[in-house]
This record gives sequence, structure tokens and C-alpha cells, in this order.
Amino acid sequence: MSLFEDTYQTIENKSEGIFRDKGSKFLAYAFPFRDEAKLKEILSELREQHPKARHFCYGYRLTVDRSVYRVNDDGEPSGTAGRPIVNVLLSKDLTNILVVVVRYFGGTLLGVPGLINAYKMATIEAIEQSQIIEMTVNDVYKIHFEYLQLNDVMRVIKEEDITVINQQFDLDCEMQIEMRQTQVEGVLSKLEKIENLKLNYLRTV
Repeated sequence: MSLFEDTYQTIENKSEGIFRDKGSKFLAYAFPFRDEAKLKEILSELREQHPKARHFCYGYRLTVDRSVYRVNDDGEPSGTAGRPIVNVLLSKDLTNILVVVVRYFGGTLLGVPGLINAYKMATIEAIEQSQIIEMTVNDVYKIHFEYLQLNDVMRVIKEEDITVINQQFDLDCEMQIEMRQTQVEGVLSKLEKIENLKLNYLRTV
């Protein structure tokens, strides 16, 4: 993906897939995923759903940068679970996505090639059940301004069709806004003309 592109592909909703080999069952769950803080909650829910499962392995990608990913083999031999999951995400050019594969052990060892194939195939199955969508790469900013400037700020937000994530209005106002990267230069130049307004870049999503 070019550094100048501001779109990426991800999945619209949670989806599931299953792969079986020699009695072992691999249940794959794919989630749209932008916030690493939600990982623990997702894993905890899956552990509750599958109390008898042996492994909960996962891989996820964030942002359009192909080097931003995490993997976890959860007790499987190193490189046999999380990495094959992420390799599927990379090969399909999907990001902002988490895949957790829950394994029920069937009593027969699959060996390294067998495990790699099972985690890969379960991930592919889950993705094939999902709806792939194209999203824009957006930047999130926090802005501080005085209440008297509220009308000026809202005018820019409406003109540029900017998403307001949250807002707090008092004598001093604060707002988190999200905008497409191709908009950033134009929007910031308008906001910077508003008296006493302060801007802070937070993150790219």
C-alpha cells in the first residue's frame, strides 16, 4: 500500500470460521478492531464461552503500516499459531482486525506444519464469512477553545463534515474530532484562524 493512499480494507462485523484436523477443532473469530484495550475483554468472553478449550491464540493488525501487528501462540509451539493468523491478514491486505482461534485438542499431535495449516485455514474460513469494507485513514485531534468560539468551531465542523467523537462544553470547551487524512491540512488551517484555539494530534485510526 502506498504511503499516499488514505484508504484500507477491514471487516464490517464479527464473523466465525471452523477447521478440523485429526479430532482437533479450531474455531476462528474475526473482529473489527481498533482499540488494543479491548483485547482482554474479547479474550475473557471467549474463555467463558469455551471453558474446555486448550488454546486461545490470536493475531491482529492495526493501521495501514504492515509492521504494526501482534501475535500470541498461547502455549502452541512458537510461530505455529499467531504468525499464520497474521500472515493471512497481510496476504489479504486487511487491517484494524483481530482474529482469535480457539483450539479444542483432539488427542493427536498435528506437528508444526499441521498446526500452521490449521490456524491459517481457520482464519481464512472466518474471513470468508465476513463482509470486507473499505475505510478511510483518519487522524484524531483534541481541540480546546473558549465557549465564545463555539459557533466558529461548529461552522468548520459542519462545512468539512468532520466526525465529533466526544465533546465537553463549559467556559472552556474540549472536543475530540476525527477527519480523513486528506482533509487535515485544510481543516487545521481553518481551525488555527480561530482565536485562542489549541490543537493536539492524538492518533491515526
